[in-house]
Amino acid sequence: MPSSISSTAIAKQIVRSGTSPIANYRAACLGKSKKDFLNKLKMFEEELDETVLWLELIMECEMLPRKRVSALHDESQELLKIIISSILTVQDSLNNKDSNA
Repeated sequence: MPSSISSTAIAKQIVRSGTSPIANYRAACLGKSKKDFLNKLKMFEEELDETVLWLELIMECEMLPRKRVSALHDESQELLKIIISSILTVQDSLNNKDSNA
């Protein structure tokens, strides 16, 4: 990253939001119930989405060459799609369980 106040701030944000999802995923896997699992998956989604945001900002502001960031951005987007799909699956499961009760 370039040596500037904004670049340093964004780099620090990416370190935080980029390393948090795996911890949230692990916590989700240890969830006490489906609702707990779902809530922790949503935290995973939020952190990953924040990382996507910072990567987009880096590309849009040309802080780094797009080709250096685009693969990370694309992979983050794919992970985000997977997590959103998982969230929807768990929500459907919970809704079906509630409607059958």
